[in-house]
Amino acid sequence: MGIGEAWDRIWADATSVVEAPPAAVWIALAAVLACVAVPMLWHAVRHVVTLVHEAGHALIATLLGREVRSIRLHADTSGETVSRGDARRLPLALKAFAGYPAPGVAGVAAAWGVGAGHGIAVLWAAVVLTMLVIVRVRNVYGLLVVVAIGAGLAWAARALPDSWRIGLACGLAWLLLVGAVRAVVELQTARARGARGSDADALARLTYVPGGVWVGIFWLITAGCLAVGAWVLAAR
Repeated sequence: MGIGEAWDRIWADATSVVEAPPAAVWIALAAVLACVAVPMLWHAVRHVVTLVHEAGHALIATLLGREVRSIRLHADTSGETVSRGDARRLPLALKAFAGYPAPGVAGVAAAWGVGAGHGIAVLWAAVVLTMLVIVRVRNVYGLLVVVAIGAGLAWAARALPDSWRIGLACGLAWLLLVGAVRAVVELQTARARGARGSDADALARLTYVPGGVWVGIFWLITAGCLAVGAWVLAAR
């Protein structure tokens, strides 16, 4: 298969309309809830949430004219995005704020895509996201994680039958929606134990608004995204 033929096939897939069967939506939700509930499984899929979290930081930094120097993903599922440029408080605060809402917002977008019959396009969009992130990854572990996620999604988007691809797109949407809320739970738990190196603490230093308030705002946004995304998916 030539490059042109491969591209035509990908484009035809990405622009096709395939309705998501109701069973696929609920089976995907059950699988995601199991992954979130089982520590070993959550540790594995948490990397997807972290990837989108760091992509959120990078996107806002880029839109604000800052240069994204590096993205790092670590074995403990944490991440770090380093950028340079405008050092005023507002741009720095917006960049710090973007991380925790990003998976929830992306989850709503994925849910909308699935609901509109574009679940396969959701998978290809996720592949494009990994390609954009990978050029800024600066540690070996992070590189391996992003390559594994991107390659796995690309293979699934090309090789699996429609029913499996739509199911995977549903699972990705649910993972981002539920995982965003779980990440805020972890943030709150870590701060309760005395950790003070999170985005909420960076926002507290930049805005003089207590970190706990920012955690509450993250709660409202991610829970709201979960409610909206669940409504969109359930409507199918």
